[in-house]
Amino acid sequence: MPQGQHIAIIGAGMAGITCARTLLQAGHHVSVFEKSRGVGGRMATRNTPFGSFDHGAQYFTVRDQRFEAALNTSPATCKRWSANAVRVLDALGQVAEASLPAPQAHWVPVPGMRSLVEQWAGPLAAAPSQADAALTLQTTVARIERDALNAQRWQLRTTGADDSRHVYSGFDSVLLAMPNVQAHSLLQTSKLLPAFARQISKVQVAPCWTLMLAFPNANQPTMSHLGPQWNAARSTHHRIAWLARESSKPGRKLIERWTVQASAAWSQEHLEDDADRVQAKLLRAFAEVTGIRAEPSHAEVHRWRYAKTLQPLGKSHLWDRKSGIGVAGDWCLGHRVEDAFVSGLELALAVA
Repeated sequence: MPQGQHIAIIGAGMAGITCARTLLQAGHHVSVFEKSRGVGGRMATRNTPFGSFDHGAQYFTVRDQRFEAALNTSPATCKRWSANAVRVLDALGQVAEASLPAPQAHWVPVPGMRSLVEQWAGPLAAAPSQADAALTLQTTVARIERDALNAQRWQLRTTGADDSRHVYSGFDSVLLAMPNVQAHSLLQTSKLLPAFARQISKVQVAPCWTLMLAFPNANQPTMSHLGPQWNAARSTHHRIAWLARESSKPGRKLIERWTVQASAAWSQEHLEDDADRVQAKLLRAFAEVTGIRAEPSHAEVHRWRYAKTLQPLGKSHLWDRKSGIGVAGDWCLGHRVEDAFVSGLELALAVA
């Protein structure tokens, strides 16, 4: 593709921002559209008066040399998190297997998981603007269609947070870096590439309810922390799959905070339940697993409809050069942060 093409990317998570920064480096003009208030996707951070919670992705590991090279451009952003070795717990909260330190380090951005994507998205704000802003937040793309003034290009019909409507035009390519269900729906609504839609329809991604708890009273001179000595664990409890002491992560406030992620099966079963009911059930399960029965000063839940990939696409991306339409996301390869990076990178390389 010749340099200077105008490319739209829908989604500002790790896959979308990786794709965008790669295309910018190749000399293209990139406009990113994100329906949320900020970038990061499931590399998310929830700020509270008691400190932050990584309520999406908890950490990442590094296997791909290209990911390692990209991280080396941001050496101060990511810190190693030992987590006292991740434990494996049985349904009663007992240590079933004391895992050895992982052969690959657990890394977390500071001060929150979204910090890495935020830093990588920084150049978008400084990108030379043509017809549209380089990064547009709180904007949902409702339809992709041929440009009304140039049938060789694309335009996007969007809806803003205030229900405003807008058309962004003049794109040579449109790349979808969004959850599989949303990508499938947008392609169908836009009546584009039914072969892509058929492939995406085979992907399976499970939801996840996440509970966030803060216990500021634990940080007293006579008490270093509550509950178990470990800081992270996988659990076979029917409600809970993962627990992490947020305050053990580098660069975080020391106030005792826990993030609890429900199992895929339980999350699916209770997907449409009232948030208060889900919170109460997960809080009881948290007490059963950790032995912490103190009343938290802060408790809230967040529902991720698309969290852990069960059946991936089986390839890093989809790209149709003739139409200029592409698709990327962690679900193409798996559910790891690195999967999202590789997917976004390889789509960008295919486009460029």
